[in-house]
Amino acid sequence: MHEENAHAWRVKRLDRGWSTLLAHDGGEMRVRNIGAEVAVGDYVTIDTNEERVSEVLTRKSAIIRRASFEGARATSHVVAANLDTVFLLHAAPSGVNPRRLERELILAFDSGATPVVLLTKSDAVDAETIANLTEVVREVAPDVDVHGLSSRQQETLAVLHQYTSNNETIVLLGASGVGKSTLVNALVGARVQNVGEVREGDQRGRHTTVAADLVEIPSGGWLIDTPGLRALSLWTSGHGIEKAFADVFALSEKCRFRDCKHEDEPECAVQNAISTNTLSPLRLSSMKRLIAEEVALEEEQREREKASDRRGFRKPKTS
Repeated sequence: MHEENAHAWRVKRLDRGWSTLLAHDGGEMRVRNIGAEVAVGDYVTIDTNEERVSEVLTRKSAIIRRASFEGARATSHVVAANLDTVFLLHAAPSGVNPRRLERELILAFDSGATPVVLLTKSDAVDAETIANLTEVVREVAPDVDVHGLSSRQQETLAVLHQYTSNNETIVLLGASGVGKSTLVNALVGARVQNVGEVREGDQRGRHTTVAADLVEIPSGGWLIDTPGLRALSLWTSGHGIEKAFADVFALSEKCRFRDCKHEDEPECAVQNAISTNTLSPLRLSSMKRLIAEEVALEEEQREREKASDRRGFRKPKTS
C-alpha cells in the first residue's frame, strides 16, 4: 500500500454489502459498506462504532465500465480502483482480437493507469507466432508494452516485476480462458484461484473467478484479479478513445475540414491513408462504432436524469 494512505484501510474484497479490509500492517477486518460506493482497491476510513465504511478516499485511478445488468445500463460499475498498471491478457494460441483490444485499451486509458498487453500461454506456440501477434498489437497500440509469457515458465514472468517493484498495484483484464487465474497463482506462488478447463477448439474457458480480489505479491506489490468480463461495455470516455485511436486522430488533424466525417469529403487524410493501405478501414469503422456507443450512453444518461428530475418534482398525494 502507498505510504500516503498508511492511515486508511484498503478494500480487499466485496461480498453482498460487506467489505473485507486490509490494514497497512497486514491485519484484516470485515465491515458493512451499505451506503458507501466502494470498489476493490479503494482506500477507506471506517466507523468502528457502527462497523461500517465511513468514507472512500479520492481515487487516483479506476477502471469503470457501464453496468451490464438490466435496469442499470445508464449507471457505472467500478471494476477496480487505485491501479498503476492494467495488464490486458490475450492467449497466444487463439490470437489477438483487435476489436476487443481496442475496447480494453479505452477502459485502461480512461482508468488513469498504464496499459500493458500480455500474450499468455506462450509455451504453446513458437517464437514466430509471438512476434506476429506482437505486430498485431502494435498496429492497434504502437506505444504500449507487449510481453509474451507462460505461467508454466517462471523465467518468463520476471519481466513483470518492473511493474510492481515500488509497491504498485496491477490488475488483470481478459476474456475467460486466457489464463488469468493461472497467472495469478504463478505470481502469488499459491493456488488462490481455481483453474478451469479450456476447450480445445477455441481455447475458451469457464469463468473461474467470481469476484474481484486484492492479493499481495510475495516479490512486492499488489494484484487485483477480476472476473472474466464478457461484456466490455464502455462508460463515458474521458480521453480513452483519442488515446486508443491516436493514429486516426493524428490523421484527422490533416483533413481539409475540421468537422470531417472521413467518408466522401475532399482531401480527407483518413480516407487517403485507407486508400494507400496505411490505415485499415476496419479500424476506422471500429472507432466510429465506439464513438456512437458513447454518444448513445450519454443520451441514456440524460434521459435517466430527466426521469429522476420528474420523479423529484412529482406532487405529493393528498388524502
